[in-house]
Amino acid sequence: MAIPFTNLITFFFLLVITKFLNSTTNTALASRQRQGTTYSLVLGLRHSRDTLPIPRALSGANDHSSSTTTAPKGQSEAFAMRAVQDGYLIPLYLGTPPQVIQVYMDTGSDLTWVPCGNNLSFDCLDCDDYRNNKLAAIFAPSHSLSALRDLCSSSFCIDIHSSDNYIDPCTMAGCSLSTLIKFSCSRPCPSFAYTYGAGGVVTGMLTRDTLRVYENIFSPNLSREISNFSFGCVGSTYREPIGIAGFGRGVLSLPSQLGFLHKGFSHCFLSFKFSNNPNISSPLVIGDFAISSDHEENLQFTPMLKSPMYPNYYYIGLEAITVGNSSETQVPMSMKEFDSHGNGGMLIDSGTTYTHLPEPIYSQLLSTLHSEISYPRSPETEMRTGFDLCYKIPFTSDNNSSPVDYPDFLPSITFHFLNNVSLVLSQGSHFYAMGAPRNSTVVKCLLFQSMDDGDYGPAGVFGSFQQQNVKVVYDLEKERIGFQHMDCASSAASHGLTRNPNFVN
Repeated sequence: MAIPFTNLITFFFLLVITKFLNSTTNTALASRQRQGTTYSLVLGLRHSRDTLPIPRALSGANDHSSSTTTAPKGQSEAFAMRAVQDGYLIPLYLGTPPQVIQVYMDTGSDLTWVPCGNNLSFDCLDCDDYRNNKLAAIFAPSHSLSALRDLCSSSFCIDIHSSDNYIDPCTMAGCSLSTLIKFSCSRPCPSFAYTYGAGGVVTGMLTRDTLRVYENIFSPNLSREISNFSFGCVGSTYREPIGIAGFGRGVLSLPSQLGFLHKGFSHCFLSFKFSNNPNISSPLVIGDFAISSDHEENLQFTPMLKSPMYPNYYYIGLEAITVGNSSETQVPMSMKEFDSHGNGGMLIDSGTTYTHLPEPIYSQLLSTLHSEISYPRSPETEMRTGFDLCYKIPFTSDNNSSPVDYPDFLPSITFHFLNNVSLVLSQGSHFYAMGAPRNSTVVKCLLFQSMDDGDYGPAGVFGSFQQQNVKVVYDLEKERIGFQHMDCASSAASHGLTRNPNFVN
């Protein structure tokens, strides 16, 4: 049928206008991307801690981070469940209508999972200490209009089953050969098991649902919505009572599914004195703004090391440790490189509370510290807590300082990483008060631990406790990790992550 000439003119006019608008939109998007507005998220992390975690007999070398199928951090089965749960929480708004589930941020794993079940059927084995935990909200898929089981042919299903063969999960699901070769099998992804380095295990089903991400927890603003977010709907766990948001580099990780894996993210963990404080949250920045060159002036960058064993996790190289003004203590080569099996390197992990060092470096650190500290030891505290160095430090109650902030004149500890990066651990992130002062004395212990079975997996772990009041930047585009001392409470206030803008202490 012929088209009238006037209609042709109208058609071409609309075509030109459409192209112009698309071009303008793309230019605006590119401009906002360069400015770090549209392509960045600023979220709040709330530090949850019931009591001070107890090491050794009650705690593994890492708390809730690891890989699938194996435990990469070399923990022995002699470690039982730690006394309390400790970590930085992100609220996930899952489903239609949204259900709010608090999960831990974990840079040492990929999978994001939530406790899941209908009629409160979630079961956690060996979790008696957490039966009444208010954080343990359970996602009910039957109450969401948009929840679906992920398919056996999805890339996420293949990844969760650690398979190099795309038909393996569908074969496990019982698909016929004719549907396998035609890529037409629509059966759900088989149930999975996911293990963590401290011995935790979660089992469940890979599920898709709508995820909504809100900036500013005190006046929530919807910033991103993912209609087919893939996560673990976990019905049973062993020693893992609370869900986890994986921030590793795999396809299942939260940054990956948000579309930021090619950029990066940063966090600034508040001092532990802000634990369980509902009025302030640690800043977590995801996207362009986290790695903007405008903020690099005071950052020190060390290269990421690529682990052949665990390529999705973040490793850095430690060269030496300095105590106070003493000479540097060199560390073994295993702390900055990998052997032929992929063991070695220092894992930086938000899911591990304390920094772990291998022998003999750990014992050398204790010996050097002891030689420089004149305060009396507290053997009863060492026996009770399992920490190796505890000291009785004078405390004057007349001042307004807390035991955490009170000057203790303990020697500093400096980590020297590859690329001439030196990080002096901030006040209160190496020795920490074990309780309230008594008789004008406060007992502080060194919160480091020895790396158990250091020949397997990472040689050491840089834990979250030693990352307090430090901006840590994961620049995934340039394969590097940056450090910058920062007052994270002030940073939280500048990002609008305090209930009161004047609240910074």
